[in-house]
Amino acid sequence: MAKLEVNIGALRLKNPVMTASGTFGYGLEYQDFVPLQELGAIIVKGTTLLPREGNDYPRMAETPMGMLNCVGLQNKGVDYFCTHIYPQLMDIDTAWIVNVSGSSPEDYAECAARIDALEHVPAIELNISCPNVRDGGMAFGVTCQGAESVVRAVRERYHKTLIVKLSPNVTDIGEIARAVEAAGADAVSLINTLMGTAVDIERRCRRLSIGTGGLSGPAVKPVALRMVLQVRQAVNLPIIGLGGIMNATDAIEFIMCGASAIQIGTANFIDPTVTIRVRDGINQWLDAHGCQSVSEIVGAIK
Repeated sequence: MAKLEVNIGALRLKNPVMTASGTFGYGLEYQDFVPLQELGAIIVKGTTLLPREGNDYPRMAETPMGMLNCVGLQNKGVDYFCTHIYPQLMDIDTAWIVNVSGSSPEDYAECAARIDALEHVPAIELNISCPNVRDGGMAFGVTCQGAESVVRAVRERYHKTLIVKLSPNVTDIGEIARAVEAAGADAVSLINTLMGTAVDIERRCRRLSIGTGGLSGPAVKPVALRMVLQVRQAVNLPIIGLGGIMNATDAIEFIMCGASAIQIGTANFIDPTVTIRVRDGINQWLDAHGCQSVSEIVGAIK
């Protein structure tokens, strides 16, 4: 059987299958369907310094090849996570990663610093790319200066593995990747959702409360694959690929384009066991093709 272990900087994962933030809750919601300890990593829902109510409803809309959402980072804040959620996670043997967001570099840094103290959270994913909030989020991820300012502020106060989630809503994702690498990122994950909208022709209005939302699902996969290739050529950081992964074939495509690990998002809403199916499918493909390790195919596409 092929070895599935992968490294993301200093972070070692049992296998390359991770869950995408915002699609898997805190992980606990899925434990009746998935043996959580068998996943490579679980990235919990977006966490901010202070509680957020999120956007008004409606905030989700189905599309022919995916979905739009404008949930808006609804969460009870980092202190609630530390005192109420973390104690329930710490004894489950997988890599727990917190997705961190904020409205200013100082907010990001303070939130990250509080998570830094949690022994069983070995990494954070810095969300500088969320298109679903009215302030912060994507505003930092669409310019080199904005991205660098957040990463530098967090790097000063956070001492474990720092993953930065990149926005596809930019002209050149490679230059953003170079900026966060220079500021101290240990890895990058991409892509976050593409901005889109949906229309209700009977009510003659848009379907989402704030007008636009983030498009995810199979429709974004070709864009995500292209951007993984671009970032691989731009930086020397480990890459975590995501965007429309529905099965093991999709995951292997991302790995061949240069991703050391992958995240599964929208597919969790369709099949809550998809992460395990993808892990097993990767293993079967590697065995069938005579590969001893998943690392043999990372970046196989030139």
